[in-house]
Amino acid sequence: MASLMENLIEALELESQEYENLLGLSMKKTPAVIAGELEELAKITDEEQIVVGRINRLESKRQEVFADIANVMNKDVETLLLTDLIEMLKTRPEEQQKLARVHDRLRTAVYEVKKVNGQNAILIQNALEMVEFDMNMLQSINTAPETANYNKGAYNTGTHIGMDGSGFDAKQ
Repeated sequence: MASLMENLIEALELESQEYENLLGLSMKKTPAVIAGELEELAKITDEEQIVVGRINRLESKRQEVFADIANVMNKDVETLLLTDLIEMLKTRPEEQQKLARVHDRLRTAVYEVKKVNGQNAILIQNALEMVEFDMNMLQSINTAPETANYNKGAYNTGTHIGMDGSGFDAKQ
């Protein structure tokens, strides 16, 4: 069992490191989203995919070790939680402390990644709304009816209602 516990702690530590790497990439993504740097976003997204692949492999390893621990302890792997396992290790305070520390580290890293990704999602949604607004504005310029304004030669000037050809009026 001691070897299984060491394997679990090691898997959780490696998973925590990868989530911290993912957090760093997510934080790098924020200024790129704000600045609209598509090439930088693509590069960061590619790096994120590599990190997520490593996280998935580590998660599979962690699940295997956890299932082995549940079997040894004669517990149902579906209902056994990491917090339950930490509580059960009262008789082995050193392992309990290590497991509790790595659990907290992993939980904090996952929470921070979710928070930053949520902020990035809002920024991306705002950017998409702005692009949509710009597209609608450009389309409305082309579909606005022409005025009946004539120049000195009695020719229609062909200007559109509400637009003088200069685009958006920032003073309004």
